[in-house]
Amino acid sequence: MDVMAAQDGPTGMPAPGSATAVAPGVSEPLLKLRGISKHFGAVQALYGVDLDLPNGQVTALCGDNGAGKSVLTKSIAGIHTVDAGEIFWEGRQVHITSPKDSAALGIETVYQDLALADNLDIVQNMFLGRERVTRVMLDEDSMERAAAETLASLHVTTVRSIRQPVATLSGGQRQAVAVAKAVMWNSKLVMLDEPTAALGVAQTRMVLDLILRLKEHGLAVMVISHNLNDVFEVADRVAVLRLGRMVAQDAISAFDRQSVVDFMTTGASSREVAGSGSSHERN
Repeated sequence: MDVMAAQDGPTGMPAPGSATAVAPGVSEPLLKLRGISKHFGAVQALYGVDLDLPNGQVTALCGDNGAGKSVLTKSIAGIHTVDAGEIFWEGRQVHITSPKDSAALGIETVYQDLALADNLDIVQNMFLGRERVTRVMLDEDSMERAAAETLASLHVTTVRSIRQPVATLSGGQRQAVAVAKAVMWNSKLVMLDEPTAALGVAQTRMVLDLILRLKEHGLAVMVISHNLNDVFEVADRVAVLRLGRMVAQDAISAFDRQSVVDFMTTGASSREVAGSGSSHERN
């Protein structure tokens, strides 16, 4: 297991819009963070965080409340600008200063509140702010076809009609629409914030299957979750934050549920996971 040591020293940021080529290897992650730090006034939220998000894999970001998960996610999404550290996208160094920068790279985020408009239908929600137009009118036919194709590609078959209002959808269906909205814009990385929170058993199953289909499509997926049952069902990798520091990051096989809890609560674990060939010593 890669037990991460905090790096508190400042790291120079590239100038806005600059990119430094990095020779990509076979295992080069789609997104690579190195030494990411962020503070809000006197409050330090992130301390020298490293994180790798590979293509075609689900990475679970775990941590207790206040660990820094939301700040890290919003830093990747461009809502927060990091104070120090380096961000590499497809092997080149980039500088993300706004959600527009993040979206241009192919990063989409589905937040816990889903940001869907209840009074609009599925198609209108999926194209909200990105509507297709002809000369003077909305291109309804084109948007309907694209929405239907995206939902079908994700095997979302439980909605009655793509023209039904989002207010009539179940929690699982709403999550599916939010994910479909994220993936239809040539996205390469989808970040999901607590995607199964407050869902029933059947709806949770639907969302977990949806996450696995994103992986099958070759996308990188980051799932922020407190639910370790969900984590161990869909994740290929686990990264654990504690008090703003990345304390562990490795393949799912290097963890069991108790070791993840240990890292979340104490920052270390001495458990040896059967078959992983590794044990984790306390700092």
